[in-house]
Amino acid sequence: MTAQFLLVGRVSGAHGVRGDVRLSTFTADPLAIVDYRDLLRADGSLALTVLSARVAKGGVIARCKGVETKEQADALKGLSLHIARSALPVPDEDEFYLADLIGLVAIGPEGQKIGRVKSVQDFGAGDILEIDPAEGGPTWYLPFTREAVPDVRISAGQIIIVRPDEVEWVPEAGADPDEQPQD
Repeated sequence: MTAQFLLVGRVSGAHGVRGDVRLSTFTADPLAIVDYRDLLRADGSLALTVLSARVAKGGVIARCKGVETKEQADALKGLSLHIARSALPVPDEDEFYLADLIGLVAIGPEGQKIGRVKSVQDFGAGDILEIDPAEGGPTWYLPFTREAVPDVRISAGQIIIVRPDEVEWVPEAGADPDEQPQD
């Protein structure tokens, strides 16, 4: 399942009084967002047309078509900026975009269906997959490492995962919740 539109940034507010817009970018190179020029909303409609930009702390400062005042720029705060998936180059063989993982079926090493990839996150320590379990219940996270995800099969719509051993300790009534049991 390939996403039609990919999130590349977000408007974080106005910069100055002449309508410049501060963009938080989710691209490896912050200025790469400018290369796409026409940035879209999640539904594919035009959100902003970037005319020029410069790197600034936390992203870029952009001049956008039709945004002339600080108030207009402030009104855009929080706007998610996307590009069409088709605007990206086709990845090489055995390569993929992280967004391509969303929706893939997560299969265990023995072939059992474990769940489906709900999202790909990065909270600062590397990419992690949010797995929606096949048996229901709360989603859980899996580090996107070779050990945890030994095989990605985009064309087959699945990934092979090694689910970590989960040990859940629930203290007995009256037990100290900070004291872990000894093996």
